[in-house]
Amino acid sequence: MLGESGLNFLLVFNPNAGAGRARRLLPGVESGLQRFGRVTTLQTEAKGHATSLVAESGLSEFDAIVAAGGDGTLFEVLNGLYRHEKGQRKPLGLVPVGTGNAFARDLGLLPGKWQQGVELIGANRTEWVDVGRVTTQQTRFHFLNIVGAGLPVDAMKTAAHLKLLGNSAYSIATLWQALRLKSYPLRLVLDGEPLDRDSMFVEVSNTRYTGTTFLIAPAAKLDDGLLDVTLVSRLPRMRLLRLFPSIYSGQHVNYPEVMTRQVREIRIEAPQGLVLAPDGELYGKSPATITCLPRDLEILC
Repeated sequence: MLGESGLNFLLVFNPNAGAGRARRLLPGVESGLQRFGRVTTLQTEAKGHATSLVAESGLSEFDAIVAAGGDGTLFEVLNGLYRHEKGQRKPLGLVPVGTGNAFARDLGLLPGKWQQGVELIGANRTEWVDVGRVTTQQTRFHFLNIVGAGLPVDAMKTAAHLKLLGNSAYSIATLWQALRLKSYPLRLVLDGEPLDRDSMFVEVSNTRYTGTTFLIAPAAKLDDGLLDVTLVSRLPRMRLLRLFPSIYSGQHVNYPEVMTRQVREIRIEAPQGLVLAPDGELYGKSPATITCLPRDLEILC
């Protein structure tokens, strides 16, 4: 729990979220939050702007930071928050107004239900959750939802051209790219155990969903101190077509071509230069070490 009513919120709002549809929602989000306290609004203007806005803000006057956008906006706000020392960070709230809001699903927020996000924040309940940390040769960053390599990157590049299709864009893009049957010679180290496998993709999950509707890691929990690894081996096209629908229900984990593990740390060693996809963004390249930071962030939920 935060303090009493009359909270002071820093709202970081992405007007371009949801292919620009979020812009018209700003007055409603602001007025909704104003029922619970004071609101200072910062609007993002470009990719990466949310990170710098939060990183450069003095957080001492605020009770909570609210990210309003999609998964990419949440990713940027999170990384801006982690530019501050741990003792200076404030609880993080989420108002889902983007195309992809996979993390929101683990908070019980369905796509488009931004009003419920406001109500969750106003209820003033907090929990401590795990955060993923990615360290590469070039950079270090954090994520709340998921980081993938291989097919997820290919699908995101395709989905970027399908934003007008809304929540179905990522599903269509993923199926299109999956049918190409492209695989990658992955070399992983899972909690110190090496693994080499020709795979279509690897996903490292802190939460259950990706792309809003794919239940990619059904056993994942936000506060268990573990990351859930999903690795899909190369498989024939007809077999893929049978497996694909099962991702919506999480039943894909029962296929022998799908390997799942729960780990505290995973290292992607090869191939080098493999682009990573954290929380709806393309950021960083292998080799990369991905570590779970147990119960490292307070969120409004």
